[in-house]
Amino acid sequence: MSESVQQSSDILIIGAGAAGLATAASLKKRQQNLQITVVDPATEHYYQPGWTMVGGGIFKPQQTARAMTNVIPAGIAWRQQAVVGFDPEQNIVMLDDGQQLRYGILIVATGLKLDWNAVPGLSESLGKHGVTSNYAFGTASYTWELVQSLKRGKALFTQPPMPIKCAGAPQKAMYLSASHWRSQGCLDQIQIEFHNAGQALFGVKEYVPALMEYIEKYHVQLNFGSRLIAVDGPNRRATFEVTTPDGVTEQTHDFDMLHVCPPQGPLDLIRNSVLADSAGWLEVDPQSLQHKRYPNIFAAGDTIGTSNAKTAAAVRKQAPIVAQNVLAQLAGRGLPARYNGYGSCPLTVEHGKIVLAEFGYDGKLLPTFSKRLIDGTRPSGLAWRLKKDILPSVYWNCMLKGREWLV
Repeated sequence: MSESVQQSSDILIIGAGAAGLATAASLKKRQQNLQITVVDPATEHYYQPGWTMVGGGIFKPQQTARAMTNVIPAGIAWRQQAVVGFDPEQNIVMLDDGQQLRYGILIVATGLKLDWNAVPGLSESLGKHGVTSNYAFGTASYTWELVQSLKRGKALFTQPPMPIKCAGAPQKAMYLSASHWRSQGCLDQIQIEFHNAGQALFGVKEYVPALMEYIEKYHVQLNFGSRLIAVDGPNRRATFEVTTPDGVTEQTHDFDMLHVCPPQGPLDLIRNSVLADSAGWLEVDPQSLQHKRYPNIFAAGDTIGTSNAKTAAAVRKQAPIVAQNVLAQLAGRGLPARYNGYGSCPLTVEHGKIVLAEFGYDGKLLPTFSKRLIDGTRPSGLAWRLKKDILPSVYWNCMLKGREWLV
């Protein structure tokens, strides 16, 4: 095995998304002489929180994408390949070209799987026939095209079973669409339905009253226990499995516009590895983010099997925690940093206002700002400015460069 090991690094990071790059930058900022290698086959890096704004006509798609070469932190090696397996007993990962990389510390930041193929007919219809999603770079702009062109008819918005990336995003798309239709005077001509596989509008009860005000304002028909199971794009029909106390039935709805949040879960790479927990997610301690069985492995981002919201804001908090604990592990010290489960979901309830949901483990409210400045349980214009004008710059110029603002 050793003959095929082509490279060795102090720290090997799998994944060059938000979690991987933010952690790499945080480590390099703290200790310049570290040998760090990031492995990821992608050529583009995306600011995914911006896709909701693309779908609402606020951002242009190109504002959310940059070449990977422009965002890899200085002094960090980039291996543009995919990882296909782990051997934590030997401190080795296997690449798709048959080569292997050895590490001292491994950080897994692979993200999760958007399973477009889990719903029959969805992948074939996506981006046409009125079927769209803000969960993909290529179709977020199609959402805005559909919203602008729809003057009357039926618009369906779906949310699959949890966990998903940014649990508020499915309804963010709905609110921004309805806000536009209201501004254009055609909201009364459009029937809006929200099909949520779960049983609650939002998982933290303190934010539900404000959201319900907008559900009523936009005349949204709420359908809980309603899971999308098939899409017939050419005939514009969506089929749902509906679970009620009386049992399970199937219902088919016509649509003029269908915004889909795809089913999500662990990547097969993680699910099929020895690093996974019983549900297929990366098994880590929820506070230290250290693997429970392999102490020289840490993880961050959507891949971890913790109960926090899977958002970029969560990554913003996780990256410096992992960095501090990795350095302590390398030095043989106890792990000093603890993650409290912080996540944030800026719920874009209308053009110009946001309900800024911020919470941690067990739904504990964790507001960044004083209630006098931003009351997260109420719609706020200042929160909108934060989301629209400040957070993109925080992402590109702070978070990915080891400048830990809002941490």
